[in-house]
Amino acid sequence: MAKQTKPSDIRAKTPDELSTMLLDLRKEQFNLRFQRATGQLEGVGRVRAVRRDIARVKTIMAERKHSAAKS
Repeated sequence: MAKQTKPSDIRAKTPDELSTMLLDLRKEQFNLRFQRATGQLEGVGRVRAVRRDIARVKTIMAERKHSAAKS
């Protein structure tokens, strides 16, 4: 099974680190999609893990934005 990032690890990051992490995950997702299309992808579970990590990062970013707007 592919390794996923823990939510507690993501929450410990600064907003700049989260943005960088999101960008890196999107690049990895693109590369994995490209590999799958050309038949070179071996670790198919990584596609799902990356997609879920992107969702985790975006969720935490949205939570922080929402809590900052409330304050």
